[in-house]
Amino acid sequence: MTRIVNRTYDLRAAQSLAMQGYLPPVARALSARGIRDASELAQDWRSMLPPFSLEGTRTAAERLALARERDELVTVVADYDCDGATACAVALRGLSMMGIRSNYFVPNRVAHGYGLTPTVVDLVAERDPKPGLILTVDNGVSSAAAVERARELGIDVVVTDHHLPGPELPKAVCIVNPNLSDSAFPSKSLAGVGVMYYVLLALRALLRERGVYTPATQPRLDTLVDLVALGTVADVVRLDKNNRILVAQGLRRIRMGATHAGIAALFAVSGKNMPAACVRDFGFAIGPRINAAGRLDTMENGIECLLSDDPVTALDFARSLNDFNQARQELETEMQQAAEKALETCTIDHHAALTLFNECFNEGVVGLVASRLKEKTNRPVIVFARSDSGELKGSGRSIPGVHMRDALDLVSKKLPGAVIRFGGHAMAAGLTLAPDRLLDFRTAFEEAVRSMADASVFERVVYTDGGLAPDEISERLVASIDSQIWGQGFDAPVFANEFRVMRQSLVKDAHLKLVLDLGGQRFDAIFFRRTESLPGCVRLAYRPVINEFMGRRTVQLVIEAAEA
Repeated sequence: MTRIVNRTYDLRAAQSLAMQGYLPPVARALSARGIRDASELAQDWRSMLPPFSLEGTRTAAERLALARERDELVTVVADYDCDGATACAVALRGLSMMGIRSNYFVPNRVAHGYGLTPTVVDLVAERDPKPGLILTVDNGVSSAAAVERARELGIDVVVTDHHLPGPELPKAVCIVNPNLSDSAFPSKSLAGVGVMYYVLLALRALLRERGVYTPATQPRLDTLVDLVALGTVADVVRLDKNNRILVAQGLRRIRMGATHAGIAALFAVSGKNMPAACVRDFGFAIGPRINAAGRLDTMENGIECLLSDDPVTALDFARSLNDFNQARQELETEMQQAAEKALETCTIDHHAALTLFNECFNEGVVGLVASRLKEKTNRPVIVFARSDSGELKGSGRSIPGVHMRDALDLVSKKLPGAVIRFGGHAMAAGLTLAPDRLLDFRTAFEEAVRSMADASVFERVVYTDGGLAPDEISERLVASIDSQIWGQGFDAPVFANEFRVMRQSLVKDAHLKLVLDLGGQRFDAIFFRRTESLPGCVRLAYRPVINEFMGRRTVQLVIEAAEA
């Protein structure tokens, strides 16, 4: 069942924002997201938190400056997702700008597992030449054993990460992570690429202090912000003020055509228009193509695409990533169909959580399937695939009100030895399960979720920013909304009204095309992935967008939900 609920908002703040030039519906939406004044929406560089305010950046900068003086090789060890790939590209490009030699190693999801491990350290150390310093990006905060192994081999490690730390911190030269327990850095939501960018900014500032650069001769690190913006959105971190500045600056460069060849190539193969680049392009078109490489193969293609300066070479890599993404979509569809068929045998309302396994599932795609099923059922979902070693590798996605990692912690304590390892956060987690304990796990996970949540948690609630008058639904409103940076934790406005349904028909047997009446005015609308017809009068949650067809621009409503 779906319930549409209007967000509460600060009337005084909304009135103040309206007086500062924002349309009333946008002012209400902004005030509901905690904005009190237009200054909080600034997108200029001067409004960003300074680099040395992130703890550890000075120590990291000093060690990298030493590598520069010694002419040491720095090996960047990256994660195999889009955040890790962009962080790796930012690190390599930024270090090169400042005269530091570097290369990279990205673990294979299946062969090496996640992040810096003792095995990865050994592989890096055996390469010719051996690095003097390992620099992790988007990983490392839980790699105590790996850092100890590096110390045994005489290799220093600088960790840059944004994930929550484990029980033991690695004894690295330094750890730069806004989510360490003693960090006072205000922006806890920096992505891995954002953390690495802060280290580069600190390194440049340090080299300025030492007279290596002047403001006129220093490297232009702002040229890397398109990569920072992409990784930030793709990792679905909260778009707080600091992250919104990074994303806004990155989009500005892309719209101007001042982007890297790899990003331009990815826009081309995905059919997206760079002059009109938006946050959704990062999240739904560009990011998934890079992620697909890490899911089905290795991330080298994604990183090399982002490192390419030659447009022809970049396009070749982008086409390869596009092929991986198409294969990923086909595999995901097959897995999704198998999962939904399995769900036909159970009554969803009788379950607080869902656990699925099929021998045909691919461990690189289980997280995507879990996410889809979570959206469809509004239940925490864990999907397992069998690894080459025979263990079950699972990926879980949760709903508000059920902390996924805490639920797994309860299960691991109840079933000693069953959960081999796990990690994650409130909304997502990964785990490795002993293959003969799946049924035990399913029961224990169901019990853990029931103990954490009451029945109201499983009701789907769609929060909106109230209703609109017919004359408020306009191109001007869409333009006002599009002028802001919206995303995770700072959701784009969604409105709700009672409509009369004048016409409805299916498009491609998958989507509901509508003509709606509101106060005597008619609006075209589309309800994606909905095949069931609507009643003649219904309350709908929707986003107004601009639809361009045959040179004609009209406002179209994208329906997000229908209230039962």
